[in-house]
Amino acid sequence: MRLSDTIHRRLPLHLAFAAAFVLLLALSGATVGADTGRLFGNLDRAGNVIGRMLSPDWSFLPSVLPALRETVQMAIAGTALGTALALPVSFLATTTVSGSRVVTSAVRAVLNIIRTIPDVLVASLLVALVSIGPFTGMLAITVFTFGFISKLFYEAIDTIHHGPVESLASVGATRPQIAVHAVLPQIMPNVVSYTLYVLEINVRASIVLGMVGAGGVGVPLQSAMGLTRYDRVAVIVIAVFAVVLVIDAVSAWARRRML
Repeated sequence: MRLSDTIHRRLPLHLAFAAAFVLLLALSGATVGADTGRLFGNLDRAGNVIGRMLSPDWSFLPSVLPALRETVQMAIAGTALGTALALPVSFLATTTVSGSRVVTSAVRAVLNIIRTIPDVLVASLLVALVSIGPFTGMLAITVFTFGFISKLFYEAIDTIHHGPVESLASVGATRPQIAVHAVLPQIMPNVVSYTLYVLEINVRASIVLGMVGAGGVGVPLQSAMGLTRYDRVAVIVIAVFAVVLVIDAVSAWARRRML
């Protein structure tokens, strides 16, 4: 069959998908009350905000640094704890190690449930259950990391070479021994790469979590926005941007050195 014939044969299907997408977009816009007039009608206000942000209040920076350090510490601690919990659970989420489809299905179902809960909702619940502060933020990041990175880990396990697994199983190795000596060495590059990737995500997420009472730089950011001190907001944004750039650079360097 010629390429032109294939294109003509699939054209109605492609047009149907395009029409469905346009219809869905229109319905979604109508549902949320999308109004381009409102969007472009506030350009004067937007210009005022941007103008004030172009003159940062650098005297506010010393007050931001402790909260910024707290944000990074929350992200690192939550990522480390979530990864440490996720790694052994990910072994149970694959038949390569667990040897049971029932166990694998049950573990994956639980992980799917955890992964569907937004981190902001988790933080809000923990604020109500525990208290306001960075410890709550760390716990929320731990839950998010656990659910998210577990999936990445067990998908990596599903793609390993089964030769070492079968060799150890043939000499009577236990499941934990197979996991440690045959599986873990093969997925270690993935573990390092995924952990650094999730750390980058968690630094950004911890800023939002602070705005619901979970500590970190989100607290002064929310306060500055509430007081319309956009000159201070600019300082926080620049500081966060600098930290994210540093973490991205360190992560890239670590990947090159360790992988």
